[in-house]
Amino acid sequence: MNTITVYGIPNCDIIKKTLDWYKSKNIQVDFYDYKKMGIKKDKLAQWCKTVGWELLLNKKSTTWRSLSLEQQEKITSEKAAIQLMTEYTSIIKRPVIEMNDKILVGFNDTFFTKQ
Repeated sequence: MNTITVYGIPNCDIIKKTLDWYKSKNIQVDFYDYKKMGIKKDKLAQWCKTVGWELLLNKKSTTWRSLSLEQQEKITSEKAAIQLMTEYTSIIKRPVIEMNDKILVGFNDTFFTKQ
């Protein structure tokens, strides 16, 4: 059986929808609450290597919009983005789903029907 880990924050509507979708399909997943548990820079670096920091950093989020223009303008590299995502975990696009060596950012049920 494949281990599936869903990363996010529990009060997020898309996380709730994601977990409900898995439950409706009787698929067991591990949930990692990075708001509560934090997220390591190594994990973020791994994700960035796979999908790119630009995809992980949610520039449509309330957290991003609450940053000053000066703070936003400093995020021009993977290193800066990782530092920001470590400090403000709610700025990471949700969910991040790991299954084996695959990573999906955002929820799309068609990803799983092709497995």
